[in-house]
Amino acid sequence: MSVATDRRASWLKGVLDLLVLAALTDGESYGYEIAKTLDNAGLGQIRGGTLYPVLNRLEEGGLVEAEFRASERGPGRRYYRVTQRGLETLEEQRELWLSFDVAVRNLLAKGVIA
Repeated sequence: MSVATDRRASWLKGVLDLLVLAALTDGESYGYEIAKTLDNAGLGQIRGGTLYPVLNRLEEGGLVEAEFRASERGPGRRYYRVTQRGLETLEEQRELWLSFDVAVRNLLAKGVIA
């Protein structure tokens, strides 16, 4: 594994809670679909061993609610939906992240040689 891959994983780990909340703003979803949404957004494949602890932590914090639904075919699924508290947290953290992003971009741009 390259150093760049290691850093990308570290960056993702620091913001994954926020990204999962953002992925749920379009409506309820289950783990595999959330992982697909994140992958399709260009964040890479998020494995269940990484995603489900995040979902559990968000649920314990009251930021998402979960409901188990039996399936006619195959195993049942836990569907997650963001709560009002989760939406408020998302908005607050989004603003903080965007400010942080601007600061990082500005500093990195100084290092660019034209």
